[in-house]
Order: sequence, then C-alpha cells, then structure tokens
Amino acid sequence: MPAPRDTSSPSRRQILFAASAAAAATAVSSTAVWAPSAAAATRPPAQAAGAGRVLAPFALGAVRLLDSPFLDNMRRTCAYLLFVDIDRLLHTFRLNVGLPSAAEPCGGWEAPNVQLRGHTTGHLLSALAQAHANTGDRAYADKADSLVSALAECQQAAEAAGFHRGYLSAFPESVLDQLEAGGKPWAPYYTLHKIMAGLLDQYELGGSRQALTVLLEMAAWLDARTAPLSHERMQTVLKVEFGGMNDILDRLHLVTGDPAHLRTARRFDHEELYAPLAAGRDELAGRHANTEIAKVVGAVPAFETTGDRRYLDIADTFWTVVVRDHSYAIGGNSNQELFGPPGEIVSRLSEVTCENCNSYNMLKLGRQLFLHRPSRAAYMDHYEWTLYNQLLGEQDPDSEHGFVTYYTGLWAGARRQPKGGLGAAPGSYSGDYDNFSCDHGTGLETHTKFADSIYFRSRDTRDAELYVNLFIPSEVRWPETGVTLRQDTGYPDTDRVRLSVTRGAARFALKIRIPAWVADTGRPAELTVNHRRVDAPVRPGTYATVERHWRTGDSVELVLPRTPVWRPAPDNPQVKSVSYGPLVLAGEYGDTPLAVPPTIRPDTLRRAPGDPTAFTAVADGRPVSLRAFHKVHHQRYNVYWSVTPRPGRERDVARYPFDEATGVSAADRTGAFADALLVGGASWIRDGAADAVALDGVNGHVALPKGLLTGLTELTVSVRVRVDALAASARVFDFGFHKETYLFLAATTGAGRARGALKIAGMAAEDVVDAAGPLPVGRWTHVALTLGGGTGVLYLDGAEAGRNPAMAAGPLLLGATSRNFLGRSQNTIHPYLRGAVRDLRLHNRALTAAEVARLAAG
Repeated sequence: MPAPRDTSSPSRRQILFAASAAAAATAVSSTAVWAPSAAAATRPPAQAAGAGRVLAPFALGAVRLLDSPFLDNMRRTCAYLLFVDIDRLLHTFRLNVGLPSAAEPCGGWEAPNVQLRGHTTGHLLSALAQAHANTGDRAYADKADSLVSALAECQQAAEAAGFHRGYLSAFPESVLDQLEAGGKPWAPYYTLHKIMAGLLDQYELGGSRQALTVLLEMAAWLDARTAPLSHERMQTVLKVEFGGMNDILDRLHLVTGDPAHLRTARRFDHEELYAPLAAGRDELAGRHANTEIAKVVGAVPAFETTGDRRYLDIADTFWTVVVRDHSYAIGGNSNQELFGPPGEIVSRLSEVTCENCNSYNMLKLGRQLFLHRPSRAAYMDHYEWTLYNQLLGEQDPDSEHGFVTYYTGLWAGARRQPKGGLGAAPGSYSGDYDNFSCDHGTGLETHTKFADSIYFRSRDTRDAELYVNLFIPSEVRWPETGVTLRQDTGYPDTDRVRLSVTRGAARFALKIRIPAWVADTGRPAELTVNHRRVDAPVRPGTYATVERHWRTGDSVELVLPRTPVWRPAPDNPQVKSVSYGPLVLAGEYGDTPLAVPPTIRPDTLRRAPGDPTAFTAVADGRPVSLRAFHKVHHQRYNVYWSVTPRPGRERDVARYPFDEATGVSAADRTGAFADALLVGGASWIRDGAADAVALDGVNGHVALPKGLLTGLTELTVSVRVRVDALAASARVFDFGFHKETYLFLAATTGAGRARGALKIAGMAAEDVVDAAGPLPVGRWTHVALTLGGGTGVLYLDGAEAGRNPAMAAGPLLLGATSRNFLGRSQNTIHPYLRGAVRDLRLHNRALTAAEVARLAAG
C-alpha cells in the first residue's frame, strides 16, 4: 500500500501528552511511567511463562540442529545476520533524532521516505538473539549489543529532537498524531511492536540489560501516549495494523511484574475482532489476515497474565476457523493478504495467496495454544504441515543470504515471488538492502528458531514428560533429568525416525506425535522401543506415550507409512492437491506458463527414481514431474489439479419454470436443489400465456441455491429473458463466488454486445463469447450458453450468435458456486437487469445447435 508522507507539525495531542504523562506519574509512580523499576532492571533474564501453561519449551541453547534442510536454511540466514550493516539500518533512526549518519540509506520498506521504516531492526534484534541462543556464537551477541547501544543513543536524543521521553523510532512521533486524529498512516504501532519485541528477545534470550532498559522506557512512553485516549478512540486507532502490541506488553508484565504494562496491554485488545470470536462467530471475510493473526497471538499471553479464559477461547476459536475454513493446501492463508468467506479456496487462487508472515504468526499461535492444551495434537500437526510446505520453501536455496519470498502463490503456473514493487519479477526473492518487506523480517526469525518447537517438556518435573513434536534431526539436553536425547531421521524424505538416549538416565514419559495424516494412508504407524513393539496406543492425531526408566543406549524407532493422498478443495471437490506423507507435491513446469489448473489423471501417478519425494503423472495429456513443493524453486509450478469425475448420465441438472405466480419462492422441478428466492424488487407477472419473474432494475433479482454447477465438465445454461432497458454489464445470469470467479451472461457490454464470460480468480483474463450486438429490447428472447470441449457457444432464439473455440477454462473449475443469481452481478457496482425471466434450465452437457434450436422452439 502507498506510504503516506510524514509530517512534523505540532498538535494539540502533543500538549495533552505532556499533561497525561504528569498525571500518570502522580497516579502510578514516576518509575512505572518513565523509567524501569529497580526490581525489573535487576531481574535475571528468562523466558517468562504465565499461568495455565502445562508444557514448557526447552531453551534454544538446549537443542542442537543436526544436518538437514532446516540447518541449511538457518546457516544461510545467519550468514546474512553477520553480513548486514547495522549502520545502514540505523541511518533513519539517527536522522530522526538529529544524530549524524554517513551511512548509505537502505531501499525497499526501509527507505527514508517509507513510513514503515524501522521494522526490520526489530526483526534483526530477534533473529540475532535466537541465533546466539541456539549456537552460542558470540558474534551474534556482539552485533546485537552494538545495535542496542546505538538505539539507546537514539532514544536518549529523543527529547532534544522534540519527541517525548522514551520514544524510539525511525519516523517522527507526529505520525501517531495522524493516527489518533483518525488518519491511516502506515502501521506505526506495527513497527514499534517489532522494535519492542526485538528488545525483549535480546533480554530474555541474551540477557541484555541495556535492551530491557530501552524497552522499559518505550513501554513507559507508550503508556503515557495512550492513557489520554478514550476507549472508543483507542478502538479506532486499533483499526490500523499494530502488530502484536498486546502480546509484547503482556510478556513484559510477566518479566517485570509491573502492572503498568498489563494496563497498557489491555488498551490494545481490539474488540471488533475479539467479540465475534468470543461468541464463536467467524467474521473474518475481508479483513487483513496478518493484522488479525498478530492481534490474536496476543490473546494467549493475555490469558496468562489475567487468568481470563475468554482470551484463550478467542485464540482457540480463531486458530480453528482459520486452519479449518481459510487455509490452502500448504497450510497458509489469505489471498491478496485478505481472508475470504469460509471455505473459498479454489475460487480465490492467485499468484498472491499465502503471505508468509501469516504462517509465521499462525505457527506462533498454535505453539502457544499447544503449551496450554497438549491434548490437542492438531496444533502441532498444522505446525508441521505449514512448516514443511510453506516456510521451509520460502527461502531461496541458491542464495548465500537466505533470501525469501513474500507470497507463496498457488495459482497454476505461479512462481515464488516477493511483494510487488520490491523485486524484479515473479520468481525473484528478497535482497540484501533493496527489499526489507515484512516477510523479509519474519524470514529472519523463522529461519533462526527451528529449534524452539521440536521438543517440549512438562512444567511439573514430578511427572516428567518429554514431547517430541517435530521430526527434525537434532539433539536435546534436558537439564532437569540429566538426559540427552538424539533424533536421527531422513524424514520427511524417508518414513523412519530414530530417537536415542545418548546420555543420562531418568524415569519419564516420552510422548511422540503420531501425525493425523497417517490415518489417510490406511496403514498403522509402527513404534518400537529397543527393537520391541510397544503396547501403547499409536493413533494418528495423538501422542503415543512410552513411560519407563530410560538410560543411555535406549532407542525408539517410529515408522510412519506414506502413500499419495488426493485432497479435494472445500469449494470444488473436483480440484485437488496431492500429498505424500506431510509433503504437498507440486508439478514442475519450468518456464511453461499455465492458463488454468491442469487436468491430471490420478491413476497415472508413479514414483520416480532419485529424489524419494519425486513422482510422475499425466496432466493435460502430457507427462509431468512432481516433487515436494518446498524443493521447487526458480520455475513455474502447480499445486491444485483439476480431476475429471466419472461420466454421469445425461440429465437436467436443475429446471426452474418460474410458474408459481405467488409467494417468494420457485421450485426446481428436478427435485435436486432448493427453491430459488425472489429478492428485492422481483415480482410475479403474467405475460401472455406464461408466468414469469419481473425484475425492476433497482435491486430485484432471483437468488438461486448454492452448488448448481458442482462437478460439471460440460454445461448448458438456457433461460428466456425479456430485456426492458439495456444497461452495460447488467446480468441475465451470474453463477460464482465473487467478482473474480464467475460464469455470466450480460445483456450488453460497454461495446454494445451481449456477452457470456467465464473466469476463475487466478486467470489473467476472462474467457468470453460475444454476440454481434446486445440482446433485443422489449420482447422475449431464448438465450443459451453452452460450454464443453474447450468451446463456448452463445445462442439467441436457437441460432448461434457467438463462438469461442479456445476457452481456457471450463465449468468444472467453477465448483460449488455460492452466489448464483438471475438479474444480478457478482460485482456490486454493476446495474441490476430491468426486465423479466422465466424457464431457467441447466443441463450437464453442451447441447448441440439442433438441440438448442428445439429447446428455443419449445
């Protein structure tokens, strides 16, 4: 989105801010508002855990990654962490407070004229903290210390620059004046959250007391800044993306015990999102996905600090509906960064699906929930699925510095690509200094924290439990028991996992996740201890438990059977993805563009030599290679496939004569579908010898039931229509989901022609069948549109009026359309049809010209 200009004019808000700071200092304490308390400043660093957690993560330093694609990705990202010049990132921070800087400015979203500038510095602080904590390499800590020290200097210069004490940013404080006045600057609190989160990570993971001091000054500034705002005004402020500000403040409260942070955190609870979720309602359609996910991530620590279960229920409801109803085959979500209505997947495919930031935050949310509710293995099932199929593959394996994509597009023939305007072309990735998107930032964190969720442990050491969540080659040291456990595996390329006790002895329950996807193979998982099969239940979607006294030399082997599984999309059962174990397979298409998802023959899928995840199949009549999606780079790919159903008998799919003459409903005479409904200014009329539905051209239309076109490889739609007035784009019929996925017939276009058109969201352009002129006005016309064999034909009164012999799409790709109308368009800016309709018929075959002529004559 375009970045608004900065302004620096003083405002009444700045005067109120000073007054509120003084009042807050009196009401609470000066140390709570303006400086860290002595107790907080001396508290030893540790990742605080709030109330209700059943499990605890291991320290990053207790888990060592062994050779695997995860370690490869981490090494590339760590190389970038040591390479990137912090003075270039600090350039705008220093200039913002009047400090000198001779550094070369950054580009992308860190450029001096971009309002989001500064956010990458926060991500970098977090990534450096994680890299140091996991590897023990002081180079990361030294660089972070230099960065924190420089930020402290900028913060100390804030008041002299005309800002309030504690303010730390690369943009002026006046941006927040714009926000509070009802403007929409580019997510200032989002950027500030990233900086605060990075500082807290530096303290919790690296022990940096200076980072905590700077953070506490920022928190005091934030408290004073937001204190004068009414609840209503603050809720308006929260309409602009603010990251996980509630999350960081609750976490800071857990670290310091200072109630001021808890008070400020509650100001960032966005009830417009929280209230429907608390009531169990999904109202996510149209909302910016990553904005909402980050808000809900903050609900879990809110529960930990307040004990209010409403927060935990909000988080669980959100996670459930997003994973169940809004997620694509690879585990990610969003199209063009927005949530759609529940279940709309194929109808919202494009090259800009699945923003990677979203999945980073969804995994963070699922992880937090699992620490509270370990009986629900689904949290970690989704974690694994998304980690392998989206986040592992977001990084360019050929880049020295771990460059990443912004979206993971899933339209046919997509490439991995960055945010528009931040890269050269589709297929390119981020760079050293010319990108700095939000996904560049979360990529730094994703690829330095693989060790944080492989293993968890029980918080109660009296009933010690060790959870094995992810099957990644690694070693974990468990200080409380003295045990070291090593995991060796080629998973997911292979089906075997071996766990070995390499040091120590203790009694504990070893809990091993049995992935839910195993149930789809039709074969059981196998679990052995010291080469003997265990008695414990080994059920997919649960954790198998083996409790015993473990000692050095003990081993556990897990075999997870795999077979290709075809998974239908919720809005189109004839469009499917294929997975192999936890891996989604993608077709490799090199530089070959694809207009629509290819039609694959599932019965031709065969294992290929070499790569254990490689397959071949026949799609669109030609051989295609498939392999694990995360391995497919620098070429076009395909994830969703059209699968032709078995031929059915020829039949009328639906037939609505519209001869009821009274009431507001009209029956399908085949009995297959629900009644159609007359809506708005639609009414019954008698025209000659026949009844019909009159449409007023204002809001009158007929709403048809969902799913009329499901599973049709060919189609004929016919209807009798009387057009009383021509208006460009007014629809005779429109079957679809929204204004990007539809099949329609318009009485006329701006060019003065009747038009039939078919489009699926990701298509570059619609398939059209145009007549030479518009539909006749003032008389009844029989219109029919046939689709089949790549050809579309438009008939008027039984005579061919237009033909397209090169249709890229067919009706099969439309799926279970949910918005089906007569007289109304999917696009709300289009006019309604003024006229009348009767005798709607849908046939499951493209009728011949002679058949259409007979239908028109009848």
